[in-house]
Amino acid sequence: MTGRLGIFRACACRIWRWQGPTAIRSISASSLAAPWSTPIRGFRDHFAELRKAGVDHVYGLSTQDSAYQREAAERLHLPFLLLSDKKLALARALKLPTFVVDGMTLLKRLTLMIDGGLITHVFYPVFPPDKSAAETLAWLTAKPS
Repeated sequence: MTGRLGIFRACACRIWRWQGPTAIRSISASSLAAPWSTPIRGFRDHFAELRKAGVDHVYGLSTQDSAYQREAAERLHLPFLLLSDKKLALARALKLPTFVVDGMTLLKRLTLMIDGGLITHVFYPVFPPDKSAAETLAWLTAKPS
């Protein structure tokens, strides 16, 4: 794939609705310091601006499976694809930061800017998460491709 890509860590969308492990519910509710979908909604809401700023492709990346991501993309009306790294192949190859909760390996918040197949910038750590898309947009404005 050519051009400029923006890949951000898409949260475990829908975690807050799970009837599953208490630890996961508590992470999305408090420890992550933002509503579960704030970063993904930020990239959705700034999608047109990101494209105008020179991003040819925007993707969300998570360790959830594709069916799970399809449901999230439809529910959140996302204009970009969510990529599954369920087997952690990309996370391991790039040594992306992860954490484990109740046996689930999740990606920590980050954004990768990729130009012509090379990672040219990494936003990590991402805090506050609700500013991630705006921070990425500001960087793009200062560093046109």
